[in-house]
Amino acid sequence: MDFETDTRVEAREGGFRANLSRAWEIWGPNGGYLATIALRAAGNVARIQRPAAIYCHFIRTARFDWLDLVVSPVHLGRNAESIRVSATQDGEPVLEALVRTAAHLPGLEHDEASVPEVPPPESLLTADELRRPEDPKFAFWNNIEERVIDTDRFRQGRAAMPAYWLEWYRFRPTATFADPFVDAGRSLVLIDTLSWRAVWLRHPEPAYIAPSLDVAVFFHRPAQHSPWLLAAQRSPVGAGGLIGGTGAVFDREGLLVASGGAQLLCVPGS
Repeated sequence: MDFETDTRVEAREGGFRANLSRAWEIWGPNGGYLATIALRAAGNVARIQRPAAIYCHFIRTARFDWLDLVVSPVHLGRNAESIRVSATQDGEPVLEALVRTAAHLPGLEHDEASVPEVPPPESLLTADELRRPEDPKFAFWNNIEERVIDTDRFRQGRAAMPAYWLEWYRFRPTATFADPFVDAGRSLVLIDTLSWRAVWLRHPEPAYIAPSLDVAVFFHRPAQHSPWLLAAQRSPVGAGGLIGGTGAVFDREGLLVASGGAQLLCVPGS
């Protein structure tokens, strides 16, 4: 199985459905994984096959079972589309998403994004090589190879560090995908997931976990040519039980592929 297979949607009467895979478990089905399924469902009805943005509300924790999706075009324009996706299990809402598509058009061009200076991924150790046997590992991380830029985060008993996460990632066993909606899901998964990683740097022994309430991602350019993605994620604030996260994803050449953020909600840890 791989990311394409595990996010696949199939047509059914009145919409689509997807079978949620336990391979993407972090406190239940990972939010970016669920949002990618919604993105793909929208892609099945979109006339413009270029994802531009997604905004997704997570309403309740899904079960590893069939997910029902209803796709409703809000506006199907010549140059841009807006498509709503509603996902349920047993009639109960799981998520609501709005997806934007946009045609590739001539326009103003500039790029002032600043990519962090980092070593190439091949020169770095993997997280699996650095992780201690007693360290917890969710099934989710079997699907993504991490190349570690700062090994201090693996140091036992480390002090609090700035809430800034920077790492190379490659999906496995398949690294890139021809379908633009599937491949955009790589950035969506990283921006949704890594806010908590940034928070964990600041709070090495947290009394809470913080699942995503929502995620918003803007897709700037395709990345099918780049198996490795560099993800930079910050958590600038945590207040009143909410934690904010902002992220950027770059391709191997240092071009900005996607940007966005997530809002997390603290709940007591087990």
